[in-house]
Amino acid sequence: MVIAGAGPAGAALALLLARRGVPLTLVEASPSSARQFRGEALMPSGLAALAAMGLLPLDASIAQRPLTGWAFWANGQQLFQVAEPMGSERPCTLVDQEALLDWLLEQVHRQSGVRVLRGRPIVAPLLSDELNGERVVGVELDDGTRVRGELVVACDGRASLLRRKAGMELKLQGEPLDVRWFRLSSAAADDPLARWLRGQFVTVLGGGDSFALYASVYGGVQLGWLQDPAQAVPATTADWRERWAQASPTPLATLLRACPLEAIQGPVRLPVQVGHLENWWQPGLLLLGDAAHPMSPLRAQGINMALRDALVAARHLLPALGKAGSADLDQALAAISAERQIEIRRIQASQAQELARAELLRRNGWLRQLLATSAGWSGPLLSQRWQASQTLLRQGCAATDLTIPDAAMMDGFAASA
Repeated sequence: MVIAGAGPAGAALALLLARRGVPLTLVEASPSSARQFRGEALMPSGLAALAAMGLLPLDASIAQRPLTGWAFWANGQQLFQVAEPMGSERPCTLVDQEALLDWLLEQVHRQSGVRVLRGRPIVAPLLSDELNGERVVGVELDDGTRVRGELVVACDGRASLLRRKAGMELKLQGEPLDVRWFRLSSAAADDPLARWLRGQFVTVLGGGDSFALYASVYGGVQLGWLQDPAQAVPATTADWRERWAQASPTPLATLLRACPLEAIQGPVRLPVQVGHLENWWQPGLLLLGDAAHPMSPLRAQGINMALRDALVAARHLLPALGKAGSADLDQALAAISAERQIEIRRIQASQAQELARAELLRRNGWLRQLLATSAGWSGPLLSQRWQASQTLLRQGCAATDLTIPDAAMMDGFAASA
């Protein structure tokens, strides 16, 4: 089989199948796992998936840090803060995703019957007539090489070429958004901005602006500014810094204004369009991760849902791969699509509701001020309601089956690792 894309879904699925002895080729267009920006947050749902794969605790070489909590500020007043793990088995954990992917690929390389092709873009699926219909039977690479397999799994991201070539259209949700990410770095061993954050993910609303910031495992502080694409943006780094400061509580504003301009990297603009496929498969082709369901950046669901996609896909594919006919395989693809859509659609709906609430606060100064002035008594109520709204985004659907048949696969991997 062929797996296109070595992101979280592709790398995890390759490892799950290769550990069971499935021969496969993993094709990745990029020569490395490095990106301008990669999400860092593993929610309890993603950590549960890694645990089911036998990959927890993560290797010590992968930078990681549990988040201590969440804090929300409006018009200079803290509305509430909540400590991790919020009733979950594990706290939300920040992780170096680039290092995690590289480590997963190292484990894939250790398995027999696996070929990994990096820096080799796919240009088209290979098609074969079958009973007067078309079936995907492999992929063509940029140099004309043809890689064949009984199944192609497209994990090639939100702009998936294989999705487009297959004529599969996303059902889009909501209006496009822009996320602009900055890194505020400091040479100080004890970064005062990171110290103020105290390991929390902090959201700030004020003056019609909304941004979030946290101390990154990559170093420095990551700051994300979510906007609608038509919204005017500051022209210079100094303008950005002042705009953040004006929206912030006084201690944070002071620290932001003290941040040297040369220490502010960015912005990295990430256009976001949320959507999902009504059907994730065609004969011989399965889409997973952002290729099947590009997610909102809210609560870092991309990596978490991709890992869960890989587990569910492996559970259905392992009994079907290698059988003489294609009917069993196509039934497995249909089952994967049907099962995963339940969780994805619920998660996307929950994300949309939270974004709508955030936009209501951002656009209505009177509402922000009302909440800020009443935080003493309204804060606990807001905290309670917010925590209740986070259960799905943190845990995923409780009914999602993350088990893999045949525990010997896990034992074999542990012995070889």
